[in-house]
Amino acid sequence: MESLAGAEFAPDTTYLNTSSCGLLPRRSVAAVQALAEANATGRRGDGAGSFETLAAARASFGRLAGVDAERVALGSAVAVHVGLIAASLEPGAEVLLPEGEFSSVVSPFAVRGDLRPRYVPLERLADEVRPGTALVAFSSVQSADGRLADLPAVREAAAAHGARTLLDASQSAGWLPLDAGAYDYTVTGAFKYLLCPRGTSFLTVTEEAQKSLTPIHAGWLNGEDLWGSNYGPVSPLSRTASRYDEATSFLSYHGAEPSLALLEEIGVEPVHTHVTALAARFRDGLVSLGHEPVPVSGPSAIVSVPGLEHRQPDLRRAEVYVSLRAGNVRASFHLYNTVADVDRALDVLAG
Repeated sequence: MESLAGAEFAPDTTYLNTSSCGLLPRRSVAAVQALAEANATGRRGDGAGSFETLAAARASFGRLAGVDAERVALGSAVAVHVGLIAASLEPGAEVLLPEGEFSSVVSPFAVRGDLRPRYVPLERLADEVRPGTALVAFSSVQSADGRLADLPAVREAAAAHGARTLLDASQSAGWLPLDAGAYDYTVTGAFKYLLCPRGTSFLTVTEEAQKSLTPIHAGWLNGEDLWGSNYGPVSPLSRTASRYDEATSFLSYHGAEPSLALLEEIGVEPVHTHVTALAARFRDGLVSLGHEPVPVSGPSAIVSVPGLEHRQPDLRRAEVYVSLRAGNVRASFHLYNTVADVDRALDVLAG
């Protein structure tokens, strides 16, 4: 099984750590270098980057996520998006979360002090939604071990009890099809499977949810008239989700736009087929070596196995890059990986 990306990537290691950070395509590196050079020489003359590039990245993510660009906000980090949502909740509101959920999803609710976070096992998330639940906040794929949430069941339970939904797609967008419009909010750190530079993230907001979400960090970039909002209160605010944009890093987004375009060219479904086949091969190989990976409820790009922490130094010496999360060795696969990568990792673990 060959890489899906052709000459776009040039890994010189066995890189199985996309769940921490994805590799940058050559086209994205070139775009960042070009903007950095222009900013160093003053050739742009009009600032640090292109608003057209920001618009192209917004539209590209919208197509990948199945929503119109008007529902997409640009940012730098998942925690900032979640903090915006947390600030919109009424005091005493119950937020239902999986146990062991990634801290960027959990902490903005916990630090407010006047909300009621409630933590339940991932497998029981849909069953635990109740009439008093204001929001269900969860990841489609768990960072610690690659377990998949039962997305239809959670959506159905939330709708039945009038709860809103916040989905973190950071560990899935790019290999698992995303229907962002099925959730009130989605947040996505784009530097993993979307192959973007760090400093890029996306928030989607339904039109209904936008009515109660205050753009508390609004600045001049959030106005309906971009160049008419430089001084004094921004008025009127953008009618679209761009009212929730952060002041974005042009360098990061100049790299993000070609990365997202590459994923659109290849398609999420082929990536899904490719990465889950590699993960299944790795999972089977681990079992044959006497190890028991964390069970998952469906095909996942992430394989985690407990009891192998002591082997990470061996893997690193062999230039096989994985991560340690929640006591597990975690390997994650993307479009630039091949069967040879899987077999190399298994050979090291068999040694």
